[in-house]
Amino acid sequence: MRLLFLTLLLTATLQAENWPMWRGASGLGISHDKNLPAKWSATENIAWKIPMPDRGNSTPIVWSEKIFVTQPLEEKQERTLLCFDRLDGKELWRRTVKYAVPEESHRSNPHCSESPATDGERVIAVHGSAGVFCYDFNGKELWKRDLGKISFEWGSAASPVIHGNLVYIYRGPDPKAYLLALDKRTGKTIWKLNDPTVNIEGRTDGFRGNKSREWICSFSTPILVKTANREALVMSYPGSLAGIHPRTGKFLWNCGGLNPLIYSSPIAGEGVVVGMGGFFGTTVAVPAGGKGDMSAQTLWRAVRTPNRLGSGVVHDGHIYVLNTNGIMECLELKTGKVKFSERVRGRGAKQESWSSMLLVGDRIFIPNQSGETIVLRARPKFELIRINPLDGTLTNASLAAAEGQFFLRTHKHLWCIGTRK
Repeated sequence: MRLLFLTLLLTATLQAENWPMWRGASGLGISHDKNLPAKWSATENIAWKIPMPDRGNSTPIVWSEKIFVTQPLEEKQERTLLCFDRLDGKELWRRTVKYAVPEESHRSNPHCSESPATDGERVIAVHGSAGVFCYDFNGKELWKRDLGKISFEWGSAASPVIHGNLVYIYRGPDPKAYLLALDKRTGKTIWKLNDPTVNIEGRTDGFRGNKSREWICSFSTPILVKTANREALVMSYPGSLAGIHPRTGKFLWNCGGLNPLIYSSPIAGEGVVVGMGGFFGTTVAVPAGGKGDMSAQTLWRAVRTPNRLGSGVVHDGHIYVLNTNGIMECLELKTGKVKFSERVRGRGAKQESWSSMLLVGDRIFIPNQSGETIVLRARPKFELIRINPLDGTLTNASLAAAEGQFFLRTHKHLWCIGTRK
């Protein structure tokens, strides 16, 4: 009887939709939950909110009864992983790492911007230069790795990705950036892949800084893309989009044409993979499942696109992306043709968005920097459904969704929105 109960409990847990990593289990920002709320405010449809100890940009993850969030404590020079009770937001435990070595970052990018990842047994936190830490669900440290310092003036933000027995970690931006696969059970290195060489005006030895305003860097979190024949770990590198064998770390395919400054992660769907560049960058789209050099096989390429920090979504033959200036764009997935380009909110700094989209059915949810969540219809004709405000506090995080509830982290609070189903 006990075995039957445990089996049923495990089955129920697996069937319940958790949010185990940044952008969910698929890494594509898609939730299949049919019970998520569509409307809320600071005083309406809020299960609870709790104060956060300091500002932060990372997105929470959710597994069953627990919520995990990475958090810097800037004055104390500490980096923490916080665990909360999903029922009421009570803090269950925190694990803190002291890191007093000076480390550069953009004023809008506090440390610990990397979201954690979990497989339901362990939770892995990347604390930038302070290292990688793995804990069980009670907060016991299982292993840790010192991967050295990340040296870049805007800091770091790429989140870990767990797949099978591996955890993938992008150690960048940095002049010697690389993608790493660790055994999630031990922290042992399985493979390491250095960034492809980037040639900018004949220069192949790293990135330029403020003086020339030419940066070679990526903040991308890789995604896993499945086709009929195989899986590929897809990464937006400075200057290129690439597919990598998940178990060996060998390049399966690559496509040049991206600009050297990358903020967002790749997106994929319906047999197409898309990489988007940063500030007035380029966008390239290629068929999924390619082989070798795909640069001459692009479906389309767009040049001098608007600035994009957040990652978009793919739905029903179209791409949706919100540019940092608050302008929503819809593009045909296989041609790149612009179907609409519309401002969704008034002008102003707090109407900008650094967050990534979350797709639920045919609705898109995306926060802006004032903590409002914009809700739009995912169709090639612009339709703003509503705007859900909170308290006006700055947020650069993205939404997490699980079992009828949204979770949103602002610089002051962690919010639980909706009723658990």
